[in-house]
Amino acid sequence: MDDLEIARAAQLLPISQVADTLGLDPSTIEPYGRNVAKIDLDEAAESGTPATRAKYVVVSAITPTPLGEGKTTTVVGLVDGLRRIGHNAVATLRQPSMGPTFGIKGGAAGGGHAQVVPMEKLNLHLTGDFHAVTAANNLLAAMVDNHLHQGNALDIAPHSITWRRVLDVNDRALRKVVIGLGSAIDGVPRETSFDITAASEVMAILALSQSRADLRKRLGRIVIGANHDGDPVTADDLGATGAMAVILADAIKPNLLQTLEGTPTLVHCGPFGNISIGTSSVLADKLALRHADYVITEAGFGADMGAERCFDVKCRTSGLVPDAVVLVVTVRAMKLHSGRFKIKPGHPVPTEMLRESPDDVLAGRANLEKHLDIVRRFGITPVVAINAFPDDHPSEHDAIAQIAAPSGAAVVVTKHVAEGGAGAEALAKAVVAGCAEPSNFTLLYPDSASPHDKIETIAKQIYGADGITLSGPAKRALERYDAWGFGHLPVVIAKTHLSISSDPNLKGAPTGWTMPVDDVRLAAGAGYLYAVCGSMRTMPGLGRRPNAVHIDIDEHGIISGLS
Repeated sequence: MDDLEIARAAQLLPISQVADTLGLDPSTIEPYGRNVAKIDLDEAAESGTPATRAKYVVVSAITPTPLGEGKTTTVVGLVDGLRRIGHNAVATLRQPSMGPTFGIKGGAAGGGHAQVVPMEKLNLHLTGDFHAVTAANNLLAAMVDNHLHQGNALDIAPHSITWRRVLDVNDRALRKVVIGLGSAIDGVPRETSFDITAASEVMAILALSQSRADLRKRLGRIVIGANHDGDPVTADDLGATGAMAVILADAIKPNLLQTLEGTPTLVHCGPFGNISIGTSSVLADKLALRHADYVITEAGFGADMGAERCFDVKCRTSGLVPDAVVLVVTVRAMKLHSGRFKIKPGHPVPTEMLRESPDDVLAGRANLEKHLDIVRRFGITPVVAINAFPDDHPSEHDAIAQIAAPSGAAVVVTKHVAEGGAGAEALAKAVVAGCAEPSNFTLLYPDSASPHDKIETIAKQIYGADGITLSGPAKRALERYDAWGFGHLPVVIAKTHLSISSDPNLKGAPTGWTMPVDDVRLAAGAGYLYAVCGSMRTMPGLGRRPNAVHIDIDEHGIISGLS
């Protein structure tokens, strides 16, 4: 059976029963149909720490292939495995974007017998949070252009405007557009762009907000551009903040779903992994930590991106301290980092990669070793989860274990996709043991460090670069943001996810290179700067034959082709 057939065959628990498993009062649950619910914001944002702090586990990975290595399936298998061995576990996950669902990558509900259900709802709209982010983002964009049209009392410099419109669809034709064409009543003509909704700063703000008041403050701090004197212009200046907060009134509430085995799963927010934090919300994590023994969350892409941002931005904001990191590893990713093979998006793994070859696995060792080092730099215990595929060979798993052995990390072969929670019980036991070790969690850099030093620290200590070079626009941007009072903010590096370096063609763990910083941009509401290193597409395009051509619905409302 394919993923959709497996999901449909599941006997889902009533969502009230799932909520009861978490110990939630029925009055805090707002059902969305039969199998999904939102959780009241007062419950989600409740302050205080439980008497016994739950264990907080972050699932990351080595540098992925374009096909992904199974972080979401590992999260799902792990929480099901933990419940099987007697622990109250909860997963906190990002909501999938419909752009990739209809594009090449497909949905993000997990796979096989390690899925979050209902699969269709999770991958298609869910409770409308993405649409609310789209509307709030685009309301601000509309108010910016209306302000220009109505006389520009704030003296906004049109060329300085950085706020873009967004849409949750892959549409390359919208990457660069001209608006305001027509007669004088149609607005002020200018060039602008569209991003995919997950790339909106509003999405990151939603993920990092800890209350409705915090959300409103962050929205008000959004900088849309500057006036002709070079001073920042904000959403508050435009009077847009209140209306944006109203649009997001329901979106700030975490969504409750379940795994195929009935394990509670909180799905909330979906910030773009290349340029943002790539994690679920702080609200969902804190809610889960009050109602479970183990909370398993996912950080986008490899440890060099998702985990580093989870720690240096999300944990810095939330104050949460991770107890362990699960590093997902696959044979195919190890072989890719040998430099001997290529994998293309939308294409199957090359036949030659499927042949038994522990030597090819060993040739990719530098990438795994580097990611283990990254995790250790934050003072956290790593657990290596070998996500087993049917075409793997035991000798190749042994090779991965051989590489990881010197780090002291536990190494477990997990078969959750094929066997569900039963296939992840060994991983669950390893995570419990890892969480029993003391956490010496530390951030990579202090707030007081300069933005230049923060960027250089990440480049050297995480990516293995010799240093950084700043372009003229990047230098001027850093000076401007420092003058505006944003020099204390943490930094996100916007770069490729296909390499530890900023060059997607460099595999393994490259050394002897310098990271080019082409630009530095401000996400004042979210509370970070992001340095652009290399070409970043924030509006994906559709492939020659996207998944959309396979998706349909019959007269009975049965969806087909979703993957």
